[in-house]
Amino acid sequence: MSISVRGITKVYGRQKALDEVSFELTRPGVVGFLGPNGAGKSTLMKVLTCYLPPTAGEASVCGHDIRSAGMEVRRKVGYLPEHNPLYVDLYVREYLEFVAGIHGLKGKEARVREMIGLVGLEREQHKRIGALSKGYRQRVGLAQALVHDPQVLILDEPTSGLDPNQLEEVRGLIRTVGREKTVLLSTHIMQEVEAICERVIIIDRGRLVADDRADRLRSTQRDLEVLEVEFDGGVPLPKLLAIPGVVQARQESPVRWAIGHARDQDVRPAVFQFAVDQGRKVLTMQKSTRGLEEVFKELTKG
Repeated sequence: MSISVRGITKVYGRQKALDEVSFELTRPGVVGFLGPNGAGKSTLMKVLTCYLPPTAGEASVCGHDIRSAGMEVRRKVGYLPEHNPLYVDLYVREYLEFVAGIHGLKGKEARVREMIGLVGLEREQHKRIGALSKGYRQRVGLAQALVHDPQVLILDEPTSGLDPNQLEEVRGLIRTVGREKTVLLSTHIMQEVEAICERVIIIDRGRLVADDRADRLRSTQRDLEVLEVEFDGGVPLPKLLAIPGVVQARQESPVRWAIGHARDQDVRPAVFQFAVDQGRKVLTMQKSTRGLEEVFKELTKG
């Protein structure tokens, strides 16, 4: 089992940052770890990487307990924290060889060359880290997290500061790594989660509020389907709500409506007839595609 978290609680003074969080990651893949600012994401990542001891609960990484086998956990984990702590006075290659030496790697020069190629640092490898852009510093952070070939990769906002081209390259790298390793990825970019994550875990105010496959989370969080309809003019809300099967209606512009209806009921013919009765035309009609951002807002709106 890659990661096992059982009732982890972390208290700072009177503030409970984590409140009995439990989940298990048992196979390779990329798992999105989501939550509002201050929800406890970074705290849990620090607990799993043995930077912080939990107040209560148990956790293990690759079968090694975070309390009693911290060094073994560190050997199995690659970690890129939110604030990427780099030695800015070192050169890129020099820094990665230093990290490889800390891990006691044999043939560290060859491994560093491999990492430099993997994260796209060939042209920057002889520069001081302090002279790099934020995007390239993130690449250096990814390289140091991967250099010892860990079984588990924990990434806290890894694509922060990347331009669109770099973003796609790093996402591709994370996808590739996720085929063989367990990747726990914290991010606020919902498109990123939808693009690369198979499973999503959401916490809010220290508590776990969702844990499921991304596609299933999108489809099961609401009992209603939404039909987006644009008329050629205004229509009265009370009469729109009187259409058989319509449960709710939200006006998004003077002529555009989001109409909620039960999943097992097709209200499109009735909406067309409603438009005829009102002397209106239907300009557009389509089912609303529900994204993770909407799910996230519903679960964490407080």
